Amino acid sequence: MSERRAQAWAGIDAGKGRHWGAVVDETGATLWSRKIDNDESAILTALGEILSLAEKVHWAVDISGTSSALLLALLAAHGRQAVYVPGRTVNRMSGAYRGEAKTDARDAHVIAETIRHRRDFAAIDVPAQLAADLALLTAHRTDLVADRGRMINRLRDVPTGVFPALERAFDYSGHKGALVLPAGYQTPTAIRRRGRARLTAWPANRSVRGADAVAVTALEAAQAQQTALPGEDTAAQIVADLAEQILTLDDRLKRIDKQIRETFRSHPQAEIIESMPGMGPILGAEFIVAAGDLAAYADAGHLASAAGLVPVPRDSGRRTGNLHRPKRYSRRLRRVFYMSAQTSIIREGPNREFYLKKRGAGCKHVQAVIALARRRANVLGALLRDGRVFTSAPPVTQLA
Repeated sequence: MSERRAQAWAGIDAGKGRHWGAVVDETGATLWSRKIDNDESAILTALGEILSLAEKVHWAVDISGTSSALLLALLAAHGRQAVYVPGRTVNRMSGAYRGEAKTDARDAHVIAETIRHRRDFAAIDVPAQLAADLALLTAHRTDLVADRGRMINRLRDVPTGVFPALERAFDYSGHKGALVLPAGYQTPTAIRRRGRARLTAWPANRSVRGADAVAVTALEAAQAQQTALPGEDTAAQIVADLAEQILTLDDRLKRIDKQIRETFRSHPQAEIIESMPGMGPILGAEFIVAAGDLAAYADAGHLASAAGLVPVPRDSGRRTGNLHRPKRYSRRLRRVFYMSAQTSIIREGPNREFYLKKRGAGCKHVQAVIALARRRANVLGALLRDGRVFTSAPPVTQLA
């Protein structure tokens, strides 16, 4: 039986159905390398074998999402914590070793070797129940919003070939009446035959505001086209089906928005986050999910850097002061800061004043919004640090 080492480094190339684990010692020699099925018994067996190789084992994975959730939970249950090695880093580190093969075993070995040489990777914390719920809810909502956008685009495309006047008359993405009407009547002939009174009653009975205006607009579009085009009946069936699906999807989005709002507001720092202008419960929930453990950020600058709001220098020799947009950052966290900053400039206040100041200095819209997002990261970091809500007036400082 081989001698037990003082410490070892374990790299896990995570996957949906199975992982591959590799363990190296202080010299880089491989102590253990094999496939691990993504189920509890196989992972526990592998953990026992790896932990028996050394007194202390350092762990790393290349995926911190759902594929490695069970593995990370079992590691946490055994008092172990893994670090996250990004796939980009693994890809580039592979070039430092011999051979051109691309296998799971090689990737796991590279991950283990990478953490043996570097100690600055971020640790992965198993999310608490609240964070896990928000992650699932926000991800599901993102999928539903994407599905709605796809259906809206299809709903705009189909009537264009048989009833273009009706497609031009309504905004399907933001008006309920524009969806309720084609759910019942889709062709010029059907709309003209129905008449204004009965056409008004159709959306009015389904709680649509401005039902009369919807009926008048539809009748005007129907009067503008007297010709029936080929495929009109089939297109009418498709339009009605799409309209019904979008209305059903809207109801699902309302329910999930309510669930996200209730779950988010049970977070201990929800009141502080939601007090920021432009940061509602949906963006606040996405912030909690994207940022993770807020205690992991030493200051607001680290939070802004994680969101890609801090430019990075690219200097060489006498060429100094070359600042560029970073490439490695959390896209989701950046989206939260950008969207909240863009929403905050709608109303008067310090956010809009700062935005207009940047525009006056010659910045374009996107540059001004990113500059505002960077400033808001500082403000949010200070609010979370001090445990107070946002106010337009600066806090009163007290003399020591």
